[in-house]
Amino acid sequence: MEKTFIMIKSDGVQRGLVGDIISRIENKGYLLTKAELIHPDRKTVEAHYAEHKGRPYFESLVAFILEGPVMAMVVEGENIIKVMRLLIGDKNPENAIPGTIRGDFANDTTRNLIHGADSTESAQREINIWFPKEG
Repeated sequence: MEKTFIMIKSDGVQRGLVGDIISRIENKGYLLTKAELIHPDRKTVEAHYAEHKGRPYFESLVAFILEGPVMAMVVEGENIIKVMRLLIGDKNPENAIPGTIRGDFANDTTRNLIHGADSTESAQREINIWFPKEG
């Protein structure tokens, strides 16, 4: 079984969408093996977005995630990374297909509700950052 890291960002938590998003994941037949509402510190968020460090939007991205708690999750299932990326939808809500999480709920490219790892390597790295004892 493949596993991935999923984060419902602070805007999704603030808007009360955690239950709706988790339901979509579970209705797809995937298993949440770890889920924790976390108010992250700067070090964790900077490590998570390390590949963006030095880019003009890095500080605003980090500040956005630090606005409030996030729901950090480890989700498991067959082809989970590929299917979750499809279920999440395009990062730009204008391009996100209705029926996807972002297509149905997001309205801003930065405040786009949810993050999903894009590869096996990223998933493992992100799980290790958010849940060090899981990795």
